[in-house]
Amino acid sequence: MTKAIASPSVRSLAARRGIDIDALAGRLGRETVVREDVVNTMQKSQHGAAAFWDVDHAAYGPVSEEPIARISRVAAKNLSAAQTLIPAVTHHDEAEIGAIEDLRAKFKLEAANRGTRLTALAFHVAVLTRCLQEFPRFNASLSADGEVLVLKNYCHVGLAVDTPRGLVVPVIRNTDQKGIFAIADDIADLANRSRENAVRPEEMGGASMTITNLGGIGGTAFTPIVNPPEVAILGITRTRFQPVWDGEQFKPVKMVPLDLSYDHRVIDGAMAARFLAHYARLIAEPRRLLL
Repeated sequence: MTKAIASPSVRSLAARRGIDIDALAGRLGRETVVREDVVNTMQKSQHGAAAFWDVDHAAYGPVSEEPIARISRVAAKNLSAAQTLIPAVTHHDEAEIGAIEDLRAKFKLEAANRGTRLTALAFHVAVLTRCLQEFPRFNASLSADGEVLVLKNYCHVGLAVDTPRGLVVPVIRNTDQKGIFAIADDIADLANRSRENAVRPEEMGGASMTITNLGGIGGTAFTPIVNPPEVAILGITRTRFQPVWDGEQFKPVKMVPLDLSYDHRVIDGAMAARFLAHYARLIAEPRRLLL
């Protein structure tokens, strides 16, 4: 059997996917195996597995068919690649959000005079921006061969938006240079234009990290899929009151669940826990954003 020559990252990928890299080198008739060889083998295996879906459902009862929108097909390919190639882990935490709600109430009149809808999501974008600056490994992308980490000297935050055509992720640029009202205006503008299919191609892609917010729908936790080539994604679900012990008694406190999925090749569990704990502190005490 041919003894393969391959980088540690390629061997690691092959091992995670149960591919015998030396046997693969033999089938290819060469000594060197690169990442693309492993990925192609994985894709061929997936095509073979497609037989499980090749079923005549009409044989079991009445059915109807609905074509999948192009944007959903593109998203499906990206998500499949993410699940196949990224060893992802999700870390869960929660944050007290009462101070954010107080600030929203305080700025309500000023926001209305500006024509701004100041949502909690705007504060989440601002807090994430601060965390990306303080934890630069989250504001990065891994090279295709897994051997170089590209650290970004900018902060762009992607927002997953639910539209009639499927999920799209427009990006707010330079969030580190914008105040809370400007961020809120960008959120409203991008969300509205996404639903109207009016977002330009240059307004997509290039995010430092993405936020996917299900708070308006519900849920207590989920495991968002990392949006490649980013290395992490933040999920948010519905805020709810919880009893919190203050040392003397339980008090009802507004808490927001947080779900951080990350690429374990770049970020380890301790780093993820510190990142989300710091995020939760900033949400609980947003005045820290001014420090």
